[in-house]
Amino acid sequence: MKSLLLVFLNLLAVGLFLYSKLLPYKAQLAPQNAKVFRFFNAIFEPVLKFMRNIFKPAQVGSGLAIDMAQVFLFMLLLLLIQLIR
Repeated sequence: MKSLLLVFLNLLAVGLFLYSKLLPYKAQLAPQNAKVFRFFNAIFEPVLKFMRNIFKPAQVGSGLAIDMAQVFLFMLLLLLIQLIR
């Protein structure tokens, strides 16, 4: 059971990374990849929407900001993976 949870959390961490990279290009994804993207979007969007109320974007340049909700969610996933090991 523990190893199954670790696999699931690792998949979520990788999925979050890919989700963050593909989000600006979601309209251009191939149909098969769009289906996978929609799966992860259904998982991450409600969580990120809630977290964006708490963690505001960090300004890193002129007209450039980092979504801190994604960063903190990624850190939370990594922390959970370490705690379960």
